[in-house]
Amino acid sequence: MNKSLLLGLPVLLCCFRVLCGSFADQEHDTYSLAQIIEIIQCRTCHIQFPRQKCSRGRGLCTAVKEEACTTGRIFKNDGTLWLTFRGCLKNCANVNNIKWSVYLVNLRCCRSHDLCNEDI
Repeated sequence: MNKSLLLGLPVLLCCFRVLCGSFADQEHDTYSLAQIIEIIQCRTCHIQFPRQKCSRGRGLCTAVKEEACTTGRIFKNDGTLWLTFRGCLKNCANVNNIKWSVYLVNLRCCRSHDLCNEDI
């Protein structure tokens, strides 16, 4: 495992958040009833290698307005899965094959039901 690339994962996630606009218009208002209805629970896991259980950051997060449950998968250039991560992401967008060093990254977003990113 290339530790320098693994340590760069938080930087990659930060780039996705910036690209998706997660730092724009951050609001800290109290939630109205309409916003509470939109809340869903998502599975979190910061690091999960193929055929293994979650090794870091296992738990739940709450996706509120403008957030979605997300699952990210990082593949080697030969198409083999290297790493999976899950969580909540503001302004999430489905993307395919973003090049990151010698890896390709796919993101999937969902809001259909609680823990929907377990199914992805």
